[in-house]
Amino acid sequence: MTSKLKTDVLETVSGSGTIALTNQLSGMTSASVPAGSVIQVVSGTKSSVVTNSTGTYVDTGLQATITPTSNSSKILVIVDQQGCKATSMQTGDINIKLQRNGSDAYKFALGYFYSSSSNEFRTGISGHYLDSPSSTSATIYKTVFRPNDGGSCAVQNDNANTVSTITLMEIKG
Repeated sequence: MTSKLKTDVLETVSGSGTIALTNQLSGMTSASVPAGSVIQVVSGTKSSVVTNSTGTYVDTGLQATITPTSNSSKILVIVDQQGCKATSMQTGDINIKLQRNGSDAYKFALGYFYSSSSNEFRTGISGHYLDSPSSTSATIYKTVFRPNDGGSCAVQNDNANTVSTITLMEIKG
């Protein structure tokens, strides 16, 4: 059963004035919210294993696309890259970068691994970045990775079948 409340006037608690309600919420748009408000949120996930034994950056497969509503909007990017592992290095680094539309936007992380007897270290690498794409076109954010000093490494390769996530939040400028 749907209920309706109909009134012409709301009076303030002190009785010193009234509050007009005509179309206050029905006309709300992303343009009418204050600066700093979250306008939209999108996310992406990836759970399959990706390995890299080259010195060049390779896609992790983790990505999300957002279409900003204004050129002045900022995009808060939150990345949680799980199951990062040095697979054939006794000492080694995994570099993870964030790219916007295929160009480097931010170097997220350098995961460092050391073992005198085993290469079985796994870790999550997380970070956040506030970007200013100055665009209203569809914008793709993704992560890429590489081993820093030889050997090979992997992402999303954890015994617990972890899932990596990327979240994009449009913040009104």
